[in-house]
Amino acid sequence: MVTMNRSEALAAIRKRLLDFVDEDHSMCQIAGERGLICHGFSRLSEEQLRRRYSWLLKINPAMRRAELEHLANKWELARQVVQHVPISCDAQAFEKDTCQGWDGFDDETIARFYKELFGDEISVGPRPS
Repeated sequence: MVTMNRSEALAAIRKRLLDFVDEDHSMCQIAGERGLICHGFSRLSEEQLRRRYSWLLKINPAMRRAELEHLANKWELARQVVQHVPISCDAQAFEKDTCQGWDGFDDETIARFYKELFGDEISVGPRPS
């Protein structure tokens, strides 16, 4: 089994995830729609989503989930621009306002994401000497 340090594994994962996102679709949206990595917005119950993006509800407290997800997607894309990073996982690693980004995943979970995206098992941790 190949061992990668965390930075190497995240760089490979990030590069693969860039195949899925674009200027209109954040990783949070894509992860939810495609069932990838953390499952994005879809992993949250309606109550959790409303709590996590509560400031967006000030526009319309009665908005439906689909509309809230649409606005949350736009918010995540905006945070990427502000932070000058390619995906919302990177932005949230800095901001930690809607999730912990990459910091919310331990090395075993990063290895699982790698396998999910590439089909290969890896170990994430210090490289053997």
